[in-house]
Amino acid sequence: VQLQAFGGGLVQAGGFLRLSCAASGRTFSVYAMGWFRQAPGKEREFVAAISWSGGSTYYVDSVKGRFTISRDNAKNTVYLQMNSLKPEDTAVYYCAATTPYYDSSSLVYEYEYDYWGQGTQVTVSS
Repeated sequence: VQLQAFGGGLVQAGGFLRLSCAASGRTFSVYAMGWFRQAPGKEREFVAAISWSGGSTYYVDSVKGRFTISRDNAKNTVYLQMNSLKPEDTAVYYCAATTPYYDSSSLVYEYEYDYWGQGTQVTVSS
């Protein structure tokens, strides 16, 4: 499956952005999807994930209550709605997909994902 992330940009603190990740090549609905981010000088970290069934979502503590992950299988797209953005949210955001029908209790580890999209830059100014 090929993934393409877009929707990043420059926003002021307190603002919002919606990232999209479009998938092509295979049946999208069978893949669990995740968002990761990498800030300058830091390791890539987990942000949010959604199970292939869409029934479970997972978030890193720092974004809980501010970010929402969702999927639209008809559009082969996963979204990350980011509200109340903070300067510390500044990073390159990557979307990723697992193998088909992958089940996990967390989906937070990079090794759980087999497919990665290119990143999209999110910059939050103070």
